[in-house]
Amino acid sequence: MTVRAALAGLALLLNQPLIAGADPLDVPASPLRPAASRPAAMEFSWTPLRLPTGERIALAGFNYLLAVDEDWGFGPSLYGAAQGNYGGFFTFGISAQRRLRLSAHTHLALGLSAVAGGGLSSDRMRPGGGLMLRPEISLRTEFGDWYAGIALSHVGFPSGNIGDGSVGLVLGRALDFHSFAPADAGRRGTSRDRSGVGFDEILLFAGSYAPEADTRDRSGNPSTARLGTAGGEGRRYLDEGSWWSLEAAGATSGNADGYMDVFASAGQDWALGDSGLRLGGRLGLGLGGGGNVDTGSGWLWRAGPSLRWQTPWGPSLHLDAGWNAAFGGHFSARYLRLSLGLPLEARPQPGGGERRSGTVREQQFYSSVQYNPDVLFKDGRREPVTHLAIMMTRQLDEALYGIAQAGSAAFGHAGAYSFGLIGLGLQSHGPQPGQWRVGAEALLGAGGGGGLAVGGGAIAQWELWAQRDWDRLRLRAGLGQWRSLASSDQSTPLLNLSLGYAYGVPGR
Repeated sequence: MTVRAALAGLALLLNQPLIAGADPLDVPASPLRPAASRPAAMEFSWTPLRLPTGERIALAGFNYLLAVDEDWGFGPSLYGAAQGNYGGFFTFGISAQRRLRLSAHTHLALGLSAVAGGGLSSDRMRPGGGLMLRPEISLRTEFGDWYAGIALSHVGFPSGNIGDGSVGLVLGRALDFHSFAPADAGRRGTSRDRSGVGFDEILLFAGSYAPEADTRDRSGNPSTARLGTAGGEGRRYLDEGSWWSLEAAGATSGNADGYMDVFASAGQDWALGDSGLRLGGRLGLGLGGGGNVDTGSGWLWRAGPSLRWQTPWGPSLHLDAGWNAAFGGHFSARYLRLSLGLPLEARPQPGGGERRSGTVREQQFYSSVQYNPDVLFKDGRREPVTHLAIMMTRQLDEALYGIAQAGSAAFGHAGAYSFGLIGLGLQSHGPQPGQWRVGAEALLGAGGGGGLAVGGGAIAQWELWAQRDWDRLRLRAGLGQWRSLASSDQSTPLLNLSLGYAYGVPGR
């Protein structure tokens, strides 16, 4: 029995038709108007923090908030060490925020971030299970689409000994979130603006770092072993040759499991005749560390040439090379990576007008709790570990979808473990409210830290799941397996509970 046939049988038991026959993605329809846009915001924060050791660091934060109504918003969050000597201290999760209007250009914000992760730990500095809570109250002044203010916050790890209150800064920009209703999946749609989170293309990549001779670990010893990496990148094109992007990668081989970096990059390339090849370069600024790699405060820069082949049928291939280096610490390396680019929306065209038109595809964003009951640690013990994660899925064609997932340990004794995964899945179709759908997915990626035995960092996960759909709300439960690719001893069942939000975007 094939996976598709098995899904079809289970879907029938739940009164849920599988995509087949008269495929709703192939049904012609008149162009749709986008659903009314929702307000959204992108916020950056700077949070000073005193550690139990007496050292001072600062966390750079990034939040993307989607409005539920005029006062409430929620969305994914990332915090990373950006000052001190704790490069590689990262947490991922979700934030909620309530805004109170004080005047025409001033508002008060009450927020709470529930994130998980960590980084470097010792007997004196313990993230515990990895859960971090960051309540905040901030006063902001608005100027156009931008706003800035002062934030009073408290960073605490409830099961560890890290905790401190401080006064920091916040900078944000008001955005619009354009989307179609999930039930519009399969119909034709047009929009003058980018939909969803605004990326035109997602890149999946694998590569390697070759450290220079001056690279050291955190004990001062030479650390020049080659490091394999894998990750993903969301790219937005300004025109056919210029772009900016956000990316994240982790170690998959070598002796630095737990290493991770995130970058904001910009690039430019130029066509080489009419071959579809484009030659150019990129420049990036980011945060990274972990895996006993000495990146100092965590700030990194990246620069190098790039080669892109834009295929005539949509996807693209990218070859990038160049140099990575820490502004502080002792880390510098040559890098090489190969990427597959998958288009999300039609590219913007000069001159305005109806810039984007295509078949509406469903996307879903989830906040997830993942329970692993039998995880192997490096010291030989086996214990349960619970992760907090964020997931995003993208309908590709008929029953096929892509998925990206990132998260960290939150409960147990694996604080500082983080991971990133990408993969594909099959699902029954059913964006109609009040119905069930089922699916299966397989993912590959990188993870490390927290004392978990994951070899070089390469990990895999598979899952069978069932989901209830209500308009844009999603509730999903799944059973599967998580394991290290380097050792058959590191394998555990997986229970996944997720709450999601769905929307439609016009695909290519």
